[in-house]
Amino acid sequence: MRKLPVQNPNSRFDARDLEYDEGQAPDADVHILEDHTRAILSKNTSPDIGFSYSINPYRGCMHACAYCYARPTHEYLGFGAGTDFDRKIVVKREAAALLREAFDKKSWKGERVVFSGVTDCYQPIESKLQLTRACLEVCLAYRNPVGIITKSALIERDIDVLTALARCTQLYVGISVPFLDPERARALEPYAPSPAVRLRTMRRLADAGIEVGVSVAPVIPGLSDEEIPAILAAAWDHGAKSAGFVLLRLPGAVKEVFETRIKAAMPLRAEKILRRIREAHEGELYRAEFGTRQRGSGTYAEHVAQLFEASAKRCGFRTYSPERPYEEPPEPSFRRPTPQLGLFG
Repeated sequence: MRKLPVQNPNSRFDARDLEYDEGQAPDADVHILEDHTRAILSKNTSPDIGFSYSINPYRGCMHACAYCYARPTHEYLGFGAGTDFDRKIVVKREAAALLREAFDKKSWKGERVVFSGVTDCYQPIESKLQLTRACLEVCLAYRNPVGIITKSALIERDIDVLTALARCTQLYVGISVPFLDPERARALEPYAPSPAVRLRTMRRLADAGIEVGVSVAPVIPGLSDEEIPAILAAAWDHGAKSAGFVLLRLPGAVKEVFETRIKAAMPLRAEKILRRIREAHEGELYRAEFGTRQRGSGTYAEHVAQLFEASAKRCGFRTYSPERPYEEPPEPSFRRPTPQLGLFG
């Protein structure tokens, strides 16, 4: 993997400002850092999110997507939200053991857990560490419902575990496809698999009997909204049966990362894109209020939502949103394994 030049917006928690002369920023290597937390399940209380519990085996993400809303979470670790987020990856090596401990507590009732609420659980480092696979094996042993959101074809490696999960509990896999245009995708998601690869992965999962959906996320006003009908049609043709979308979110330092990247990659369209984003957020690049931060507001945001709903209906998709989240299984499948039961027993 080629190196990135260091580019970090100033952290809101750091009084120091560090700037490099043009062309003098050093290259950023990938650094793997240890997270020794003693908890693995994150509880969500946001009304904008359609699930209550998530698992994040990793913090930071090597896909380096310019628009990632999770970038400011790296500032809580003392890092930057730019290149640090892309190249300083924090790993939870004890994730599977911690998940077993959580499932063994009497208070756990078998609610769905989602991989991941923050960063991609199948980012490149997973191919070596296999932390996500180990956690999925725990979910299988306990028959705990699972949701997965990813951009990565690496999920195909775990089709054996996923098909076993699908046989004994509720499993949903959402593949994120914000673009079909490969040049746009490479500009804003430089290290994520291409759209064509993601569609291929969608088909392979569907052919294995796994419930697959498409997440058109984020929709970037003035850029990717025009691709919504084509994305949904392609996803349907590749086996997806459900669909959702999220409007671009630019909290905190993400604004600077995104604006810098979009101006460098698309100088002739950048101002139009930024103007459209403001139109969808009442004149701001981002508004953080619950209920509107993932959907926007105003005429342009309504246009995006109507385009998505009409396109999804034309294809035949079930659609989901915070107002229409996926339901929990009608009958709980969760049970704690006995010593006699094997992993696939």
